[in-house]
Amino acid sequence: MIRIALPNKGRLADETRELLAEAGLELRSVGDRALTAQLGDDFQAIFVRAQDIPEFVADGAAHLGVTGLDLVSESGRTLESLIDLTFGRCRLVVAVRDDADVRSVADLKPGSRVATVFPRVAAQHFKSRNLAVEVVPVSGAAEVAPHLGIADVVVDLTSTGSTLKVNGLRELETILVSTAHLIARPGLAAENASVRELVTALESVLRARGQRYLMANVPRAALERVREVLPGLNGPTVIDILNGGTYVAVHAVVGASTIYRTIAALKALGAEGILVTRIERLMP
Repeated sequence: MIRIALPNKGRLADETRELLAEAGLELRSVGDRALTAQLGDDFQAIFVRAQDIPEFVADGAAHLGVTGLDLVSESGRTLESLIDLTFGRCRLVVAVRDDADVRSVADLKPGSRVATVFPRVAAQHFKSRNLAVEVVPVSGAAEVAPHLGIADVVVDLTSTGSTLKVNGLRELETILVSTAHLIARPGLAAENASVRELVTALESVLRARGQRYLMANVPRAALERVREVLPGLNGPTVIDILNGGTYVAVHAVVGASTIYRTIAALKALGAEGILVTRIERLMP
């Protein structure tokens, strides 16, 4: 049984469960507060704090884990990312008070105090910039540190930057961009077929997101122009219709964000019977 460490709460936990369900791995637990759950026949989920997952995987308590790249980087453990799950996107940034006479990290005075929940990553970053700072580890709410005189600078996570602005802080630069990743100890995927199958299943679901499958009957005479409207993954599939006469059926995968334009363009070319459906999985 392959154990997967999953976040036990929060948005990351919700999106992870949703992705696994779409991949055909529904969580089967004995209760809402259960610490473990079955994931199909080959996998068992264990629910822990997202920040503990890199340690669980590195130490062998779990074979796989889903957590943010920021937490993997902070752990300092040697782990392999099997797939970028794309959700949970945020940035780890350097920020100062709005009224600080600092325009870039190069303007920071030697010995500046940096408050952060990510002391390892912060220390490595400033060292790489040849900046002598004092890193002050905090357990949370780093954004208040400059206003309390605890620190001059913060290194903190942000999604939109709005929380920093609300707290009177200004970004100087981004240290790293983080999303959720499926992680493992190095070499596990090469050794285990079930792990490779899981990665393939998750990739197929992620590839299908934002895509739609479109079918339409179009005039045969307009086929060349239809190919321009429906480039698809490898161009549209064209099928003769029984007793279709001057019409042929075309099938293609198209982007969901522009589907309305695609439909309008097809109708302008005389298309009929247009059908658009969601795609559950998409293999290359």
